[in-house]
Parts: sequence; structure tokens; C-alpha cells
Amino acid sequence: MDVHNSWTRQKGKEMAETAFTYASDTLPDETVDVVVIGGGAAGLNGALMLARSRRSVVVIDSASPRNAPAEAMHGFIALDGTPPAQLLERGRQQVRHYSGRVVYATVASAEPADRSADGDLRFTVALADGRTLTARRVLVATGLRDVLPDVPGLAQHWGHSVVHCPYCHGWEVRDEPIGIIATGPASIHHALLFRQLTDDLIYFTGDTEMDDDTRARFAARNIRIVGTPVTEALTSDNGTLTGVRLTDGRVIARRVLAVATHMRARTAGVEGLELPMEDLPDNMGRRFSSGMAGTTDVPGVWVVGNATDLTAQVGASAAAGALAGAHINAVLATADTDAALAATQATST
Repeated sequence: MDVHNSWTRQKGKEMAETAFTYASDTLPDETVDVVVIGGGAAGLNGALMLARSRRSVVVIDSASPRNAPAEAMHGFIALDGTPPAQLLERGRQQVRHYSGRVVYATVASAEPADRSADGDLRFTVALADGRTLTARRVLVATGLRDVLPDVPGLAQHWGHSVVHCPYCHGWEVRDEPIGIIATGPASIHHALLFRQLTDDLIYFTGDTEMDDDTRARFAARNIRIVGTPVTEALTSDNGTLTGVRLTDGRVIARRVLAVATHMRARTAGVEGLELPMEDLPDNMGRRFSSGMAGTTDVPGVWVVGNATDLTAQVGASAAAGALAGAHINAVLATADTDAALAATQATST
């Protein structure tokens, strides 16, 4: 990510639309082993593991990844600095190499269906264009959406000079004048992490409270505290972030703003699965609950990536998808064997 370029909100939208759309595979008519809802790193890596195990797998992807505004992803060994669109395109190619399918579409609904004749699970996924697909198992990898504070001018710099993750973008904003816009208790730790990256750090408290101990710790690290609320993020004529305006009219120059967003798992289209959800402490966000390898309380449904692990970077999400894919394949192998044994015994009888 280059925070010094002249990226604007409209330009970012155009880049995302052209970079993440792609040619779609056809939707199969027959029941498939697994449908993956979401074509990010978690979903594609789960599909890759399943396809390599000769499972019939279809990825339904709306091409709206969380990191679409970013110019590159970081913190993933060997792939550090890779543009998000390039990573996902390579992932789709690899899934297709093993006969998996990737369908560019939006899921309208997903819900359990009547079991098969041998008692195996079935799920029906309906797409926004009216097409439907039946699958034996479901892997949910819908990701999350970041909710920014309601500060005018902030959203247009999102993913460039307005950042959230010190590990995703920290190196790229090192030594810049950075401002932390507090959104809750988690912003305190956020400030300590960004202090590692710059000597010029201001903490805008907003409505959040700070006790004397926290103020002393900030003072020890030379983190300046501004208690006057921020009313606007300011942009220069060439589109770069220049600072913030406060409610008292003061303007404080900043080249970068860091915000701990409120993160919410994307639930649109999968409500019918009735997956359990939970709120994280300190207003950090809301996620799908999951267990080992992405298992859920709903039989036959797994959930991985940012939809359940809100702080996972690309590498962690991909790893979670691979683990879930292997687990789903193992469960299907047992179901296939149970069905074969039952058929053999019925024939013998």
C-alpha cells in the first residue's frame, strides 16, 4: 500500500470493479460434494484441498473481498507484496486445475434440504439470478465488513492512508505522522502497536475514556493525547489525506489515520443455515461461532476465515480454509463408506 499516491474514492471503486470481476464457470445440475460460499483466501484454499481430493466442489463468489482497496497484501511469506486481485486469480486457476468450479454470483439463500435416500445431508443454495445448487456439505467463507467511525472524509482514504492493521500496512506507513482515531478500549492497544512504527503519534480520544495509568503509559512513549473530537478528515486538491479538523475548529496535520474498525461477519444469504453468532468484547465486532477446523453447531456446515476469525490475515485465513477442507473430506469419506456398507448389507440380505 502506498499512502502517498493520489488515489481517490471513485478511482478506488473503478479499480476494484475491474480487478475483481472475472469469467464464471457454469453451475452444475447434479448434486456436488461441497459448495463454498465466498471466494477469498479461506474459501479458495478450502476448495483447493477438496478438489485435490477429487471432491466435486463449487465456489460461489461475489468478487467483493475485504481487501479490495489495498494495492498489496503483506505478512504472507513468499507472497508478501502480492496485489489481492492477483492472488485470488491464481487461486481460482489452481482450483479449476483440479476440476473445481468457481461461479461468479451472489448467494440469495442457503438452507438445509431433505436428506438423500441413504440418509446423507443435503443443502440448497439459491443464487440472486434464480439458479440453484444442491450440495452435501457447506463451507461458509463470506468474510467480514469493516464499519468505520462516522467521520466525513474518512471512507474515501480507506485501505490507503486510513488503515486498521499494523501488520498488514504498518511498514508502508512507517515514520509518517499518524493519528489514532479511538473507537473503543481496543484502540489503546492499537496505539501501542502503531507507536512501534512512528515517533509522531497522536491519539484522538473522541468519546472513549482514558484512566490515569493509560495516560501515564502514553506519556512514557511520547504518544500525544487530544481529547477534542474529530469532525472531519481533510483531503488536499490532489486527493491525499492532509489531517483532521476538530470540533473547536483546529486543524491537525496527519498523513495517516489508524482506526480499529467494528468488524461484522457477512451474513447476507446464509441466514437460513441458522449459524450461531457471538459478539466480541469491547465492541470489536460480531462473528460466526466455530470450533476445531471450522466446525459449527449446524451439522454439515463449516465456517472459516474472517467470518469467524475477525483478526485473521490472508495467510491465517488460507490456512484455516485448508484445514476445514481436509476435515470436510474426511467426514465425507466416512459418509461414503457408511453408505457403501449399508448398500452391501442390503444386497446381501
